[in-house]
Amino acid sequence: MREILIVGGGYAGFYTAWGLEKKLRRGEAHVTVVDPRPYMTYQPFLPEVVAGSVEARHAAVSLRRHLHRTRLIAGSVTEIRNSDRTVTVRPESGPDYQLTYDILVITAGAVTRTFPIPGISDQAFGLKHVEEAVAIRDRLLTSFDRAATLPEGPERKRLLTATFVGGGFSGVEGFGEALSLATALLKHYPEVSAQELDFHLVEARGRILPEVTDQPGEWVVRSLQKRGAQVHLNTQLTSAQDGHVVLSDGTEYDSGLIVWAAGNAANPVVHNHTDLPVDERGLLIVRSDLRVGTETDAVPDVWAAGDDASVPDLAAGRPGARTVPNAQHAVRQGKRLAKNILASLRGRPAKDYVHHSLGVVATLGLGRGIFQYRRLVIKGFPAWLMHRGYHVLAVPSWERKVRVFAVWATAAFYGRDVVSLASVQHPREAFLTEGDPHRGDQPANAPVR
Repeated sequence: MREILIVGGGYAGFYTAWGLEKKLRRGEAHVTVVDPRPYMTYQPFLPEVVAGSVEARHAAVSLRRHLHRTRLIAGSVTEIRNSDRTVTVRPESGPDYQLTYDILVITAGAVTRTFPIPGISDQAFGLKHVEEAVAIRDRLLTSFDRAATLPEGPERKRLLTATFVGGGFSGVEGFGEALSLATALLKHYPEVSAQELDFHLVEARGRILPEVTDQPGEWVVRSLQKRGAQVHLNTQLTSAQDGHVVLSDGTEYDSGLIVWAAGNAANPVVHNHTDLPVDERGLLIVRSDLRVGTETDAVPDVWAAGDDASVPDLAAGRPGARTVPNAQHAVRQGKRLAKNILASLRGRPAKDYVHHSLGVVATLGLGRGIFQYRRLVIKGFPAWLMHRGYHVLAVPSWERKVRVFAVWATAAFYGRDVVSLASVQHPREAFLTEGDPHRGDQPANAPVR
């Protein structure tokens, strides 16, 4: 059998493997997926995980639950050498090793783009994975618990201050949902007033949500400001040392929560550790049929899709256009990729990837949203309903759809769950300290009594 190796189990990788499983004949090919996580993250749900509107596990789609005939390897690909048809895999434990392949599919996904800003690596959370969304939610809830016991002062002010860096969809949706959660918490914390909340959204460009046109973007800014948020446009974060935020417009303050959502960068294995052709951004050069290479010179048996692939956008109607790195394209590229690989195995021509945008929709917090399709713009509650309706249909498998919808239905009657589980990040702490409350003051290497 031919060996099909898929690097990455995100949107594009999952849908490619899922599509191949459904259509491959017995004995036709063997599929392997390499990814450090045992699940695909449904990233559009991460802002709602932050707000507690979606359970964290429901935003993660188990690979083993859905890929029954695919070999799954928990590890990271650190090098691709197509000249030898090998990849180097770094497993969760044990030494690195090599895998060989006949057909290679690269869907590794992008990584969070960062800059050498003092304090960011020590203080900030990303917003790309389920674990990060849970940590942001727990940090916000814990901050309310602590602030409620403190008198007015700098420490209380710091705990009730949040900063989101990045005005794209991830940053704006996460910011809007976090602000919505904080506002909802006020009824549970009579010690805290709405005037004490201090939420900042920082964007280096002069507008947010680049996928929508100017007027809807300006409406979103006004909507956030009416809810008490401060939106800093044409502004950069210059320092976050020890949680002290310094912005390029001269603003300075202490922030108890800092979230970095300032865009994506090419995966390092694609950018730096492969002999396949990449463009100036470090993305794989991909043809319109999703083969790696140019229209006149394809790399045999190598395919790519998703955020690490520079895919021609044939629906844009202009030369040189490339698809934007979003879930809408990654899902459909994965489905097309599975069909094209099957066609190639069976001696049929591959078809070009063409997708006409269905519009863009974003949540801005409970009951608030924005939708745009060409000149049609819908705002507020109807757009929020469209956001929920679209994504509950788009999340893979009926099992996940039902679970997510059940959580939403429960919240409609009983509201959000406002319990912080930050302690799960240190599960042995209670075991070690509850019997002796002074034991937590001892050094880590103190003998057990």
